[in-house]
Amino acid sequence: MALFQGVKPDTLEWLFKEGRTEHFPKGSIMIRAKEPLKSVYIQISGKSIVYNLTHTGKRKIIFIFGSGALLNEHVLNFHDSSLFCETIETSLVFILPAVKLLAAMERDFSLTKAILEAQERKLWRMGHQLKNTMGSIYMERKLAAKLWKLSRDFGKNTEHGLEIDINMTITFLADMLGAPRENTSRLCKTLTEFGLIRMRKKRIVIVNPEKLSHFYKTGEIGS
Repeated sequence: MALFQGVKPDTLEWLFKEGRTEHFPKGSIMIRAKEPLKSVYIQISGKSIVYNLTHTGKRKIIFIFGSGALLNEHVLNFHDSSLFCETIETSLVFILPAVKLLAAMERDFSLTKAILEAQERKLWRMGHQLKNTMGSIYMERKLAAKLWKLSRDFGKNTEHGLEIDINMTITFLADMLGAPRENTSRLCKTLTEFGLIRMRKKRIVIVNPEKLSHFYKTGEIGS
């Protein structure tokens, strides 16, 4: 797994003996907010989302994670989780007692470094998301930024462009944006009319990633 690149082989062997792999069907909630969390969850295959609920009970998606991702928000204490984690595809997940991870981190600095880097990447992504949610950015550009990021992380080449390898409904996109479903539908239509994306059932194709990037950064369509 990408998370453990550079970690000593004997450390990995010990971790895998102490943990277990488990299959989760699509729609399984592995981590629940306000419930004790004493294990570390690492995505092996499939995809999962991390989200919270607004004061009105609406889901707000914070991250979409694929293979190799550390799904926990914290690993150094045993407080209740403040976020939910749910599979959006059939997933294989490695589950390790947090105390075992901490014990291995004490013995092997390469593992400590790998965990710190994983959490730093989350903080960087969170900061980038906050920058794109400022009032000065139009919702079309906010959606474009999220789709461009997803195409970079989960894109696969097709004859029509870079297809995001995730089934996404309008409701799913609305949960990502924190916007009403009707508004999100109009935003998708606008990006389609601009020639930046194509929508095929639950799949979104980025026609030209460079143009989409230019649009979310400047608000200009370009030639």
